[in-house]
Amino acid sequence: MAEFQYFFAQREALETIIYLYDVVGVKDKFDLMRFDSSGAVSAGMFDETWRRFVLKMATGTGKTKVMSLALAWSFFHKLYEPESRLSRNFLVIAPNIIVLDRIYHDFQGLRIFFDDPVLPDNGFDGQNWRDDFQLTLHKQDEVRVTQPTGNIFLTNIHRVYSGDDIPPSPDDENTMDYFFGKRPTGATTDSSVDLGMIVRDIDELMVLNDEAHHIHDSKLAWFKSIEDIHNRLLQKGGALALQVDVTATPKHNNGAIFVQTVSDYPLVEAISQNVVKHPVLPDAASRAKLSERQSAKYTEKYADYIDLGVIEWRKAYAEHEKLGKKAILFVMTDDTKNCDDVAEYLEGGYPDLKDAVLVIHTKNNGEISEAQTGKAKEELDKLREQSNRIDEPDSPYKAIVSVLMLKEGWDVRNVTTIVGLRAYSAKSNILPEQTLGRGLRKMYPGGLEEYVSVVGTDAFMDFVESIQAEGVELERTAMGEGTKPKTPLVVEIDSENDKKDLDALDIEIPVLTPRIYREYKNLADLDISAMGHERVPYRQFSEEEQREIVFKDITTGEVTHTTILDTAGAADYRSVLGYFAQTVMKELRLVSGYDVLFGKIKTFVQSELFDQAVDLEHPNTLRNLSELAATKTLIETFKKTINALTVRDKGDAEIRDTIKLRQTRPFVVKDQGYLIPKKSVFNRVIGDSHLELQFASFLENCPDVVSYAKNYLAVHFKLDYVNADGNISNYYPDFLVKLDDKNIVIVETKGQEDLDVPLKTARLRQWCEDINRVQSDVNYDFVFVDEEGFTSYSPKSFADLVANFRQYKDE
Repeated sequence: MAEFQYFFAQREALETIIYLYDVVGVKDKFDLMRFDSSGAVSAGMFDETWRRFVLKMATGTGKTKVMSLALAWSFFHKLYEPESRLSRNFLVIAPNIIVLDRIYHDFQGLRIFFDDPVLPDNGFDGQNWRDDFQLTLHKQDEVRVTQPTGNIFLTNIHRVYSGDDIPPSPDDENTMDYFFGKRPTGATTDSSVDLGMIVRDIDELMVLNDEAHHIHDSKLAWFKSIEDIHNRLLQKGGALALQVDVTATPKHNNGAIFVQTVSDYPLVEAISQNVVKHPVLPDAASRAKLSERQSAKYTEKYADYIDLGVIEWRKAYAEHEKLGKKAILFVMTDDTKNCDDVAEYLEGGYPDLKDAVLVIHTKNNGEISEAQTGKAKEELDKLREQSNRIDEPDSPYKAIVSVLMLKEGWDVRNVTTIVGLRAYSAKSNILPEQTLGRGLRKMYPGGLEEYVSVVGTDAFMDFVESIQAEGVELERTAMGEGTKPKTPLVVEIDSENDKKDLDALDIEIPVLTPRIYREYKNLADLDISAMGHERVPYRQFSEEEQREIVFKDITTGEVTHTTILDTAGAADYRSVLGYFAQTVMKELRLVSGYDVLFGKIKTFVQSELFDQAVDLEHPNTLRNLSELAATKTLIETFKKTINALTVRDKGDAEIRDTIKLRQTRPFVVKDQGYLIPKKSVFNRVIGDSHLELQFASFLENCPDVVSYAKNYLAVHFKLDYVNADGNISNYYPDFLVKLDDKNIVIVETKGQEDLDVPLKTARLRQWCEDINRVQSDVNYDFVFVDEEGFTSYSPKSFADLVANFRQYKDE
C-alpha cells in the first residue's frame, strides 16, 4: 500500500500561509497589497481590517486536510514559539449541515490529526507534540467554553446569525435551505451561537471557513459577527489571530477573484495531475443524434438526453462493479414537478433503476415527495444520510435526481455520469465548476485517470463548456450504444472470451513460508562498542547557538526547521533520544523492543557517538545531536547493526498455500500501453516498460509457451529478501511462464540494473531450489532477461531464451 502523501497543492497552500505569516510578516491588507504587481488592487477592495487569507482549491482536492494542517500549525506556533500572535482556539464554520457533518466526522476525537501525518512523533525537535495537542471539539449548540485555550468551535454558518434572518428549519415550506444551506442575507440582532459570549471567555481565536464564497460580503451578518469578534479582542489587547477561507470558487458575481486569495489551485491543474476526475463530453457525432422532442411532457421532451445518460451510466456501472464499486447517475432538472417526472421515468423505464432513485428537492407549495406523511426533521435527516451513504454497497440507490445541483458538502466519490436538463443563468450565482464539482471526486486511490461523463441539453452543455475559459480542456468521445465505457483500465480474468481455454491457460504457483524473519529478542545483544562507525567530532557551540536547535534532512542535508528555545524551555534529552528510537523502529518496521533500543541509544550517545564522552543533560550535547552528521551516523549505524543482528534466514521453507491465477480479483491500472493476449488468463497485459510489452509479445509468438502472465501486485506472488540496505523487503518477479503441465519458469526482465538486482535474483534462484525440494509434481526454474541482450540477440523460442540467457544461473 502506498504511503500517504499530501497533494502538492495542499502543501503549497499551507506553505504560502506560513511564508506570509512567518517570513514576510503580513499583518493586514496593506502588507498583502505589496504583492500586487498589477497596480489594480486598492485598500477599498478589502472589507476586513484583520489578517485574512483565501485559498482557492478545486473541488475534490482536499480542502479539509489543509484546514487541519493550518489548525495544527497555529496551535503549535502559539504553544512553542515565543511572542506568537496565533491561536489555540478555533472557530470552524461550515456553509451547511452536510459540510458540518463531514467536518465533524473528520475532527471527532481529533481523528484527522492522528490518522494523517499531521502530528510529529513525541521527541521530534525536542517537543512532545502528540501529548501537547490537547483540544476539545464543540459542535453547534453544544458550544461551551470550559477552558481558555484548546477549543475547536464547529458550527453551521446559519447558527452564527439570527434576528430577522431566522435559521432554516425542517418545518420551513422550502426545506432546501435547511438541507443544503443558502447564501445568508440581511442584518441580525440575535444568534443561535453567541460568538460574543465565546469571545468574552477567551483571549485568542483563529477562524477557519470552509466553502468561504458564501460569506464574502461585508453586509452579511456573518461578516459582522467576525468583525465584532475582532473588535472585542482588540478591546482586550489582542486581535483576531487569522482568518483562513478555503473554497473552489472565491469569485464575486462579476467573476472577479477575491483580492485576499493567496494560493490558487485551479481545476485545470487538478485534472492534469489526476487529482480529480476528467470531465468527458459526447463528441459532435454523438450530440448530433440528440434532440429535444415536441412534447409537453418533460421526460418525453428530453428522452434522448436521459437515455444517453443511462447508457453511459450502465457501461460505467458494469466496469466498476467488477471492482466492488457502484457507479452513480446524477440528473439535474429545472423544477420540482419535472424532478418527480424524471424519477418516475427512470424507475419505470429501466429495470435496473427500479426502487434505486433518490429524489432530493422541495416543493414551494408545501408538498414534499421525500415523505408522504409530512416533512418531519427525522425524515429529512434520513434523506441527508441516504444521500451521503449512496456510495456504500449496502445503499439501494444508484441514481440521484435533484432540482438544484447538489452544492458544497455532498462529497460522494462514485458519480460517473451527470445529466443536465436545465440551464443556469447569471442570476443563479452558480459556476460551471460547481456544476461539475459533485462528480469530480475520485473513486480510487493513486494517480489513476478517472472520468465523469457529462450529458445534457444544448443550453446546459454550453454552460458547462464555458469552463474552457478557465483553461480546462474538455475531452470529447463517442457515446451511446456500441461505444466503449470511459473508465479506468480494468485488468481481469478473461472469462467472457470463449476462444480461451482458461483451465489450460491457468498457472498455479505454490506459496512458501517466509525464509527471512527478524529475531526481535536479539536487540538485547546489541554491542554498542563494536558498531564500526566513524565517531563524530563534538563541537562547542555558543550559548546563543545552543538555544538554536537545527534539524536537517538526512538525505539532502538541507535545514528543515530551526527551533529557538527560550530560557525556561530547554529541550529534554529523553524526548530527543525517544525520537531517534522511534525513527529507527519505524524505518526497520520493528514492532517491539522500544525500551531496549532507547537504553542502547542512550549509552551510545553518551560514550560512542562522539569523539569524547558527553553529558546528556548539557544543552551543548542537544545542539550537537541536531547536527546532520550526528543524526545520520546514529540512525544509519543502528539500522545497519540491528539488521545484521536481527535479520535471520530459516534455511528452509515449506508450502503453505497455492496461488491460482484464475482467482485473481479484477483491479484498475493507469491508462498505459497494453497488449491483448491470447495465451494469458488475463484480458490485458499491462507494460510498465517498453521492454515488458516487447517480452509479452515475444511470449505470445513462442511455439513452446503454453501460457504466461504478468505478475501483477493483485496476484500476490512475492518473495521476501534482504535488500542492499540490509532491510527485509518484498520482491515481485515480472512474468510467470508455463511451458507445459510439468514446467513453469519465473522470468525477471530488467532494463537497467541496480544494487538490489543480484540480491533479488539470488533469492529467486533460492526459491526455485526450495520449491523443487519440497515437491516434485512441477519443476520451477528462472531466467533473467536484460534489455540489451534481448534486443540484440532476438531469441526465436523460449527454449532458445533459456539456453542463452544464463546470467545469475551459472554463478
